[in-house]
Amino acid sequence: MIGKQIRMERIINRKTRKTVIIPMDHGVTIGPVKGLTDMGETVDLVAMGGANAVIGHIGLALHGHRGYGRDIGLILHLSASTSLGPDPNNKVLVNSVESAIKMGADGISIHVNVGAENEASMLTDLGNVAQQCIEWGMPLLAMMYARGHDIEDEKDVEAIKIAARVGAELGADIIKTVYTGTPESFAQVVEGCPVPVVIAGGSKLGDLETLKMVQGAMEAGANGLSIGRNAFQHEHPDRLVKAACAIVHEGITAEEAMKLLEIVVEVPEKKPDGWFRPLSN
Repeated sequence: MIGKQIRMERIINRKTRKTVIIPMDHGVTIGPVKGLTDMGETVDLVAMGGANAVIGHIGLALHGHRGYGRDIGLILHLSASTSLGPDPNNKVLVNSVESAIKMGADGISIHVNVGAENEASMLTDLGNVAQQCIEWGMPLLAMMYARGHDIEDEKDVEAIKIAARVGAELGADIIKTVYTGTPESFAQVVEGCPVPVVIAGGSKLGDLETLKMVQGAMEAGANGLSIGRNAFQHEHPDRLVKAACAIVHEGITAEEAMKLLEIVVEVPEKKPDGWFRPLSN
């Protein structure tokens, strides 16, 4: 398992054993929204803020990752659906573990909606991908949500406890799931899951609300966060990420972290166009 341990250290801080991950896979689901039109620029900003890794589809590896500036871990997402499809909750595989390895991924992620109509096929995919990740020594992050026609509250503690545990039982190394609203309730999710748990960001929130959510999750025993729109759609993604990192890795409060939003993060000058080009097929 030495390969998996080495790669885990590229997506989790080896000292704190916690992580700040910025998912940028939204381009497949909802298109080129604000913050994702220039993925390379956004990756550089969140990297300068101190993020440990980013998540994205093949397009992120081809068009936006490690172009210049600070290095950052790369987690390639294997499943997808679009907002235009008949059932956006039905996630299907669009990439493979072997392909992700060839593209330089440090980890793999997959999305499962527990309770959805197509839950069975998504669980099958998770189990198969987990076995491949064990074979290749690749860390696996499972995005485990409680979503479906019969799910009245996607933040319900009992539903989230089941979703998180399912991901761990089927072989995930990290579970990403919804924050249940309070440190006390989310502590139940963490307690019932034998692998590290990170919180999703959900819909766009205000700065203090976002940072309080991060603080609450850490108080509950979470191992970090995986927030997308609240980071990459922020006016200053580097500053928001820096503030979140201070809560996760240093244990400061949300109110203290708010002060970091006023501090300019030094971003290196962008390399001239053409200094780097991906290898052609």
